[in-house]
Amino acid sequence: MTAGAGGEGGLGGGELIEVQIIPQDDNWGDNTTAITGNTSVRSESFQDLAVLSRDNNDSSASFVCQRYAGSAVCALVAFFAFISPVLMVLVPRLPSMNLKREQLQCDSECDGLLISFSFKLLILLLATWAIFFRQPKATMPRIFIYRSLISLLVFIFTFSYWLFYVVRVMEDLEQVRYHSIVQFSLSLVDALLFIQYLAVILLELRHLSPQYCIKILRSPDGHSCWYNIGQLSVQRAASWALERYYQDFPIYNPYLDRLPIRKKGHNNQNSSSFKYYDVDGSASAADGQTRAVLTANARRRDSAHNERFYEEHEYERRVRKRRARLLTAAEEAFTHIKRQHEEHGPSAPMTPQEAAQSIFPGLARALQKYLRVTRQQPRHSMESILRHLSLCLAHDMSPRAFLEKYLQPSPILQNDQEHRGVQSWGLVCEQLLSRQITSGTVFQLRQNDVSLLCCIERLPHYNISEEIIHPKSNKFVLRLNSETSV
Repeated sequence: MTAGAGGEGGLGGGELIEVQIIPQDDNWGDNTTAITGNTSVRSESFQDLAVLSRDNNDSSASFVCQRYAGSAVCALVAFFAFISPVLMVLVPRLPSMNLKREQLQCDSECDGLLISFSFKLLILLLATWAIFFRQPKATMPRIFIYRSLISLLVFIFTFSYWLFYVVRVMEDLEQVRYHSIVQFSLSLVDALLFIQYLAVILLELRHLSPQYCIKILRSPDGHSCWYNIGQLSVQRAASWALERYYQDFPIYNPYLDRLPIRKKGHNNQNSSSFKYYDVDGSASAADGQTRAVLTANARRRDSAHNERFYEEHEYERRVRKRRARLLTAAEEAFTHIKRQHEEHGPSAPMTPQEAAQSIFPGLARALQKYLRVTRQQPRHSMESILRHLSLCLAHDMSPRAFLEKYLQPSPILQNDQEHRGVQSWGLVCEQLLSRQITSGTVFQLRQNDVSLLCCIERLPHYNISEEIIHPKSNKFVLRLNSETSV
């Protein structure tokens, strides 16, 4: 059976998709993710309200000011330093300065200085834009010492040059020469280039050499990773750790901490953890019953680890079973799709969105059961699944490529709920955050129920010595006796 819907949309110059639909029951929606409350985009919880309130705080005026204040000040200082040499060269040629023509004459040596001045200023502009004009990746609670030092150094140099310019040049206009003014401005450009070189070393290159090893341990699931890290401050190390966390760590699912309890027998259901007391004084029967209950409870506590083992084993078996069914259903659903390059075919052409809606019922039940057993229903709505399915169809992806989003739990950014403009974390450390990390530094990052414990250890010094092997040590002798098989 084939079915289609009219449409002219497509991908890649009018390429359309032909879909052959499996016969479905009329009430297929009762068994899919379309009507489940956990996957609805309108489902809300107190955790969602906390996220909304945190996002509102992150978009407040105080946070925006804190986020861009440091970059704005540095950009203002850099602009003042960049425009200063240009103003120093242009100010003497203003008509209000009343300089004589002999003073403004520029010979061939002066022209060469102006050409060098222009190219150095262009190189300074391009290098500053390529290295430093970037959006800040993190908002630090303390000032960045090296960046503040570089900005202060630029301001001091520029202010000093302007001070000497006013004292030496502007107050002695009758004897000043334009050639000397160009040389003075060119020396300022050279000084700015050297400061930029120093900034590249301190801000970009100094921390690239690994000196420490950092362990990132996530609570409550206990997932950990080890990385090599350079010489950074505590707050910059925290920002670096968060970058690796969102890149390498799997998605934390709090619903997996509570595995489904295995059904117990009738005898276990009748047992109780309450103690019985005889208020009438006949303690013979009551004592025996109490003793039996306490014995059963003690046995149940002793076998708790055994029950946990079988529960985890049963859960892993169910996950593998649902995974196999989902792969089979996805492969069967994708077999009914064929890209159509001609306008006319055995069925009406469909767009990728229409094709996704047509084949979705074939794999919806298996996908719903897999998401339910792996506790991923709150993360995936039917709209997001259809959008992802249409994207895979438009680019001719395989069934396993479509299921990768649901079968692979990492990285964290694969979770749609983590796609926010600002991620707020709390940093806890006994050490001053602007100080450099040392061996034994420990700090913690907190966000809601998730916390990252970061421990710093120094990398060891490797003592490598040369060992010479005697050439006769690579010769062998075969020993034969009556018991060997050779």
